[in-house]
Amino acid sequence: MTEVVPRLAEVEADVQGLVEAHMETLLGVRFLASEYGTGSVHGGRIDSLGLDENGSPVIVEYKRGTDAGVINQGLFYLSWLMDHRSEFEQLVRDRLGATAASQVLWSGPRLICIAGDYTRYDVHAVREHRRSIDLVRYRLFGNDLLGLETVASINGGLPVPRRARRLSVAQAESDIQGAAMAELAATVDEVLLGLGDGVNRVERKQYRAYQRLRNFACMCPPQRTKLLVYLKVNPADVGLVPGFTRDVSGLGHHGTGDLEVQLRSARDVERAQDLFRASYAAA
Repeated sequence: MTEVVPRLAEVEADVQGLVEAHMETLLGVRFLASEYGTGSVHGGRIDSLGLDENGSPVIVEYKRGTDAGVINQGLFYLSWLMDHRSEFEQLVRDRLGATAASQVLWSGPRLICIAGDYTRYDVHAVREHRRSIDLVRYRLFGNDLLGLETVASINGGLPVPRRARRLSVAQAESDIQGAAMAELAATVDEVLLGLGDGVNRVERKQYRAYQRLRNFACMCPPQRTKLLVYLKVNPADVGLVPGFTRDVSGLGHHGTGDLEVQLRSARDVERAQDLFRASYAAA
């Protein structure tokens, strides 16, 4: 046996290059640009720019080791980004097309910091900001293994009281059956949020995403008789049950994930618990 000792990168650029080359796999973010200049007034360069699975703009900043300045630097660039929306949308249009540019979600821009480590003061600092910030610790193992660990994940959106969530979903359905589906949606919402620390909700018109660093579940608005949830679980690893689970890889649908789970009752939610946990763990 040979121990594989964790280590830091030789230089910051090694971490940046590795993440940028595999950004969608590692972070669920489509890569847009590297070392993006912010002009003569701001006089800076954003390490990486991207667009996440829900259309939120993403800034990624890297540090080889522990550096208290990474959060403030990222917040500085985040402020620049909010003042230059049209420039960012043009970048998205050039890289990903007009459709992606038209769907940019400006209500939840994100900052992802990837560094060798953080102090307790860093973790406290991000909790004081009203921005979506992820602090991620990296480690290299041997020559071909990379570990990423989420140290803190803060959702910049204002939390919605649970009762308000139930009412907002139920407004669209006034009949008894619709109210039952709204109650089922509220139950699923609580289950997904309760899977662990650092779960963020992202509201889109077509779906509601549940996210660690990446999406692990997407819930569509309730239908009359069922609720659809899409998970990041490989359908080939699941014994598919007609009327309950379905392989939607290659099929167009709202949200992300290749496994569709159809929920019609609280009993179905119990049946789906293991699938929810598997998708959460995969994220």
